[in-house]
Amino acid sequence: MRAKIQQAFSNKVESIGLPILALCWVSFFWGTTWLASKEGVKHMPALQLATIRQFMGGILYVGYFILKKEPWPKEKQWQTILVLSILNFVCSNGLSTWGVKYISSGLGAIIGAIFPIWIVVICFFKGERIARLAVAGILICFVGVCIIFIDHLSDFLNPQFQFGIFLSVASTITWAFGILHTMKKAASFNPYFSLGLQMLISSCILFGITETTGTNIPLNQIPASSWWSIGYLVIIGSVLTFIAFIYTLQHLPKEVSSIYAYINPIVAILLGFILFDETLTLAIVIGVLVTLIGLYLVNSSIRKIKK
Repeated sequence: MRAKIQQAFSNKVESIGLPILALCWVSFFWGTTWLASKEGVKHMPALQLATIRQFMGGILYVGYFILKKEPWPKEKQWQTILVLSILNFVCSNGLSTWGVKYISSGLGAIIGAIFPIWIVVICFFKGERIARLAVAGILICFVGVCIIFIDHLSDFLNPQFQFGIFLSVASTITWAFGILHTMKKAASFNPYFSLGLQMLISSCILFGITETTGTNIPLNQIPASSWWSIGYLVIIGSVLTFIAFIYTLQHLPKEVSSIYAYINPIVAILLGFILFDETLTLAIVIGVLVTLIGLYLVNSSIRKIKK
């Protein structure tokens, strides 16, 4: 009897406890990666940081599955991997990393969370009907973002701040396209192996871009603080948290696994305020809460469309 109770408890922890723990990990640590990126790009080109991060993360993933003798993708799957490499890592990760060079990590995280809005907009232009819930959510998000930017109106006169906002918004659009492409062309092979290949391919593309434009600096000129940021982004952001993220998607309902998107900006804002003395005002707090409510409505409408 005792053995059965212990087995039942163990199964319960494994089926619910571990996925929830993985979700908590994703919710917190993906929020911290915005600060690590901000610290890293202070002393080196942003796209070079993204290149090194993705190359090292990709090597770890791909090397592991080569040792495990994991089957390589088939011919048609390579096309999907290449497209996702460009959308998710060259564009989305590259642009968001570049963006936080000119704006705060907290603001970058807030903008990064609005990608569900672009999913609705893209689906609308593809001929799909927009639910009233989605329209309400978009309007609420717009109000929330306006409240947030009350404290940044003077910053818009700064061309670098404008450029950072542009890069960050563009990264969310490409991420939305990447999500839709993943849903449409979901690969049938190991998702972790696919992730590593996307990182590795994207790092090669980014390296070609940065070398052609002459924006890279010699590796021996990269300071220790940036290398520590890269190490954190590789181990925590690119490896452990992505593993936890895919694990949550496989073991939790989408309604639960998507909670991380609402927590990441809060983590980034609070830690940015505590560690980097980034601005935290009542307008920002209210604006973030309003924006997250709008995003919740948008996400709810997307889930209803899928059903």
